[in-house]
Amino acid sequence: MVERVILSWSGGKDSAIAFKELHRDRRYEITSLLTTITEGYDRVSMHGVRVSVLEQQVRALGIPLLKVCIPQRASNERYESAMREVLTRALADGVAGVAFGDVFLEDIRQYREDKLSQLGMKAIFPIWKRNTQELAVSFIKDGFNAILTCVDSQRLDQSFVGRLFDESLLRDLPSSVDPSGENGEFHTFVCAGPIFSQSIPVRRGEIILRENRFWYCDLIPDAGV
Repeated sequence: MVERVILSWSGGKDSAIAFKELHRDRRYEITSLLTTITEGYDRVSMHGVRVSVLEQQVRALGIPLLKVCIPQRASNERYESAMREVLTRALADGVAGVAFGDVFLEDIRQYREDKLSQLGMKAIFPIWKRNTQELAVSFIKDGFNAILTCVDSQRLDQSFVGRLFDESLLRDLPSSVDPSGENGEFHTFVCAGPIFSQSIPVRRGEIILRENRFWYCDLIPDAGV
Protein backbone atom coordinates (compact mmCIF):
# COMPACT_ATOMS: atom_id res chain seq x y z
CA MET A 1 0.00 0.00 0.00
CA VAL A 2 1.05 3.58 -0.64
CA GLU A 3 1.92 5.38 2.59
CA ARG A 4 0.57 8.89 3.12
CA VAL A 5 3.35 11.13 4.43
CA ILE A 6 4.04 14.75 5.29
CA LEU A 7 7.24 16.41 4.10
CA SER A 8 9.02 18.77 6.48
CA TRP A 9 9.39 21.84 4.26
CA SER A 10 11.73 24.77 4.91
CA GLY A 11 11.55 26.04 1.33
CA GLY A 12 15.25 25.31 0.91
CA LYS A 13 17.20 23.04 -1.38
CA ASP A 14 17.31 19.93 0.84
CA SER A 15 13.52 20.05 1.13
CA ALA A 16 13.27 20.34 -2.65
CA ILE A 17 15.61 17.39 -3.21
CA ALA A 18 13.68 15.30 -0.69
CA PHE A 19 10.42 16.25 -2.45
CA LYS A 20 11.82 15.14 -5.79
CA GLU A 21 12.97 11.80 -4.38
CA LEU A 22 9.68 11.12 -2.59
CA HIS A 23 7.57 12.17 -5.56
CA ARG A 24 9.14 9.52 -7.76
CA ASP A 25 9.05 6.82 -5.06
CA ARG A 26 5.84 4.85 -5.58
CA ARG A 27 5.77 3.79 -1.92
CA TYR A 28 4.77 7.28 -0.77
CA GLU A 29 2.16 9.96 -1.35
CA ILE A 30 3.01 13.47 -0.13
CA THR A 31 -0.22 14.72 1.40
CA SER A 32 1.07 18.05 2.73
CA LEU A 33 4.09 20.16 3.57
CA LEU A 34 4.99 21.10 7.14
CA THR A 35 6.69 24.43 7.89
CA THR A 36 7.59 26.12 11.19
CA ILE A 37 6.68 29.82 11.25
CA THR A 38 7.98 32.33 13.79
CA GLU A 39 5.16 34.56 15.01
CA GLY A 40 5.75 38.29 15.06
CA TYR A 41 8.31 38.00 12.29
CA ASP A 42 5.79 36.02 10.17
CA ARG A 43 8.68 34.22 8.54
CA VAL A 44 9.98 30.68 8.09
CA SER A 45 12.00 29.84 11.19
CA MET A 46 15.79 30.04 10.65
CA HIS A 47 15.47 30.64 6.91
CA GLY A 48 13.89 34.07 7.42
CA VAL A 49 11.64 33.84 4.35
CA ARG A 50 8.37 35.78 4.36
CA VAL A 51 5.25 33.64 4.68
CA SER A 52 3.82 35.35 1.58
CA VAL A 53 6.82 34.14 -0.44
CA LEU A 54 6.57 30.65 1.07
CA GLU A 55 2.91 30.49 0.07
CA GLN A 56 3.77 31.41 -3.52
CA GLN A 57 6.29 28.57 -3.55
CA VAL A 58 3.82 26.08 -2.12
CA ARG A 59 1.16 27.03 -4.68
CA ALA A 60 3.69 26.24 -7.41
CA LEU A 61 4.02 22.75 -5.90
CA GLY A 62 0.27 22.19 -5.63
CA ILE A 63 0.54 20.58 -2.18
CA PRO A 64 -1.34 21.80 0.94
CA LEU A 65 0.72 23.59 3.60
CA LEU A 66 0.55 22.88 7.33
CA LYS A 67 1.95 25.70 9.48
CA VAL A 68 3.43 25.14 12.92
CA CYS A 69 3.43 28.59 14.53
CA ILE A 70 5.80 29.25 17.42
CA PRO A 71 6.60 32.46 19.32
CA GLN A 72 9.93 34.24 19.05
CA ARG A 73 12.62 32.59 21.17
CA ALA A 74 10.28 29.66 21.83
CA SER A 75 11.45 26.99 24.24
CA ASN A 76 11.97 23.47 22.97
CA GLU A 77 8.92 22.41 24.97
CA ARG A 78 6.77 25.05 23.25
CA TYR A 79 8.04 23.95 19.83
CA GLU A 80 7.36 20.30 20.56
CA SER A 81 3.87 21.06 21.85
CA ALA A 82 2.96 22.98 18.69
CA MET A 83 4.41 20.27 16.47
CA ARG A 84 2.62 17.50 18.38
CA GLU A 85 -0.73 19.26 18.00
CA VAL A 86 -0.41 19.48 14.21
CA LEU A 87 0.94 15.95 13.78
CA THR A 88 -1.74 14.39 15.99
CA ARG A 89 -4.39 15.77 13.64
CA ALA A 90 -2.46 14.45 10.64
CA LEU A 91 -2.21 11.00 12.21
CA ALA A 92 -5.98 10.96 12.66
CA ASP A 93 -6.29 11.71 8.94
CA GLY A 94 -4.27 8.62 8.06
CA VAL A 95 -0.78 10.06 7.69
CA ALA A 96 1.83 7.39 8.49
CA GLY A 97 4.99 9.46 8.87
CA VAL A 98 7.01 12.59 8.24
CA ALA A 99 9.87 12.88 5.74
CA PHE A 100 12.92 15.09 6.24
CA GLY A 101 15.75 16.40 4.07
CA ASP A 102 18.44 15.58 6.64
CA VAL A 103 21.63 14.01 5.33
CA PHE A 104 24.09 13.09 8.07
CA LEU A 105 23.41 14.62 11.51
CA GLU A 106 22.81 11.52 13.63
CA ASP A 107 21.56 13.38 16.71
CA ILE A 108 18.92 15.21 14.68
CA ARG A 109 17.76 11.96 13.10
CA GLN A 110 17.51 10.25 16.49
CA TYR A 111 15.52 13.18 17.90
CA ARG A 112 13.05 13.09 15.02
CA GLU A 113 12.62 9.33 15.22
CA ASP A 114 12.06 9.40 18.99
CA LYS A 115 9.46 12.19 18.90
CA LEU A 116 7.52 10.65 16.01
CA SER A 117 7.54 7.17 17.51
CA GLN A 118 5.85 8.62 20.61
CA LEU A 119 2.96 9.61 18.32
CA GLY A 120 2.89 6.28 16.50
CA MET A 121 4.43 7.77 13.34
CA LYS A 122 7.67 7.07 11.56
CA ALA A 123 10.46 9.30 10.25
CA ILE A 124 11.58 8.98 6.62
CA PHE A 125 14.91 10.24 5.29
CA PRO A 126 14.96 9.99 1.48
CA ILE A 127 18.44 11.53 1.01
CA TRP A 128 20.15 10.15 4.13
CA LYS A 129 23.92 9.57 3.84
CA ARG A 130 24.07 10.95 0.31
CA ASN A 131 27.32 12.71 -0.59
CA THR A 132 26.63 16.42 0.01
CA GLN A 133 28.95 17.60 -2.77
CA GLU A 134 27.14 15.35 -5.23
CA LEU A 135 23.77 16.52 -3.91
CA ALA A 136 24.75 20.15 -4.42
CA VAL A 137 26.04 19.59 -7.95
CA SER A 138 23.06 17.48 -9.04
CA PHE A 139 20.66 20.06 -7.59
CA ILE A 140 22.14 22.69 -9.90
CA LYS A 141 22.34 20.36 -12.91
CA ASP A 142 18.69 19.35 -12.44
CA GLY A 143 17.69 22.96 -13.12
CA PHE A 144 16.90 24.19 -9.63
CA ASN A 145 17.55 27.84 -8.71
CA ALA A 146 18.08 28.83 -5.08
CA ILE A 147 19.21 31.90 -3.14
CA LEU A 148 21.11 31.96 0.15
CA THR A 149 18.73 33.66 2.58
CA CYS A 150 20.65 33.10 5.82
CA VAL A 151 24.36 32.80 6.54
CA ASP A 152 26.08 32.02 9.84
CA SER A 153 28.61 34.85 10.24
CA GLN A 154 30.88 32.55 12.24
CA ARG A 155 31.23 30.28 9.23
CA LEU A 156 30.82 32.52 6.18
CA ASP A 157 31.36 36.13 5.18
CA GLN A 158 28.37 38.47 4.76
CA SER A 159 29.03 38.57 1.01
CA PHE A 160 27.56 35.08 0.64
CA VAL A 161 24.05 35.98 1.81
CA GLY A 162 21.77 36.77 -1.13
CA ARG A 163 23.94 34.88 -3.61
CA LEU A 164 22.63 32.29 -6.02
CA PHE A 165 23.39 28.69 -5.13
CA ASP A 166 25.37 27.86 -8.26
CA GLU A 167 28.72 26.45 -9.42
CA SER A 168 30.43 29.75 -8.70
CA LEU A 169 29.24 29.72 -5.11
CA LEU A 170 30.40 26.12 -4.63
CA ARG A 171 33.87 27.10 -5.85
CA ASP A 172 33.96 30.05 -3.45
CA LEU A 173 32.92 28.16 -0.33
CA PRO A 174 35.74 27.66 2.20
CA SER A 175 36.87 24.05 2.58
CA SER A 176 35.55 24.09 6.16
CA VAL A 177 31.97 24.66 4.94
CA ASP A 178 29.81 21.75 3.83
CA PRO A 179 28.76 22.27 0.18
CA SER A 180 25.13 21.68 1.14
CA GLY A 181 25.32 23.67 4.37
CA GLU A 182 24.43 20.60 6.40
CA ASN A 183 26.07 21.96 9.54
CA GLY A 184 23.89 25.07 9.46
CA GLU A 185 26.44 27.24 7.68
CA PHE A 186 23.74 28.63 5.37
CA HIS A 187 20.09 28.24 4.41
CA THR A 188 18.42 28.68 1.03
CA PHE A 189 15.14 29.41 -0.71
CA VAL A 190 14.33 27.55 -3.93
CA CYS A 191 12.70 29.84 -6.48
CA ALA A 192 12.60 27.58 -9.55
CA GLY A 193 13.04 23.96 -10.55
CA PRO A 194 11.50 20.85 -12.12
CA ILE A 195 9.16 20.16 -9.19
CA PHE A 196 7.37 23.53 -9.58
CA SER A 197 4.61 24.43 -12.02
CA GLN A 198 6.21 27.87 -12.37
CA SER A 199 9.08 29.89 -10.94
CA ILE A 200 8.60 32.01 -7.82
CA PRO A 201 9.41 35.65 -8.70
CA VAL A 202 11.35 37.36 -5.92
CA ARG A 203 13.84 40.19 -5.62
CA ARG A 204 16.50 40.72 -3.00
CA GLY A 205 15.73 43.24 -0.28
CA GLU A 206 17.44 44.39 2.89
CA ILE A 207 20.35 42.49 4.39
CA ILE A 208 20.39 42.51 8.19
CA LEU A 209 22.37 40.90 11.03
CA ARG A 210 20.23 39.23 13.71
CA GLU A 211 21.23 37.80 17.09
CA ASN A 212 24.65 39.31 16.41
CA ARG A 213 25.40 36.22 14.33
CA PHE A 214 23.13 35.46 11.37
CA TRP A 215 23.03 37.50 8.17
CA TYR A 216 19.61 37.48 6.51
CA CYS A 217 18.68 38.59 3.01
CA ASP A 218 15.02 39.53 2.70
CA LEU A 219 13.25 38.13 -0.36
CA ILE A 220 10.39 40.29 -1.63
CA PRO A 221 7.62 39.07 -3.96
CA ASP A 222 8.33 40.59 -7.35
CA ALA A 223 4.99 41.51 -8.85
CA GLY A 224 6.70 42.99 -11.88
CA VAL A 225 7.92 39.64 -13.17
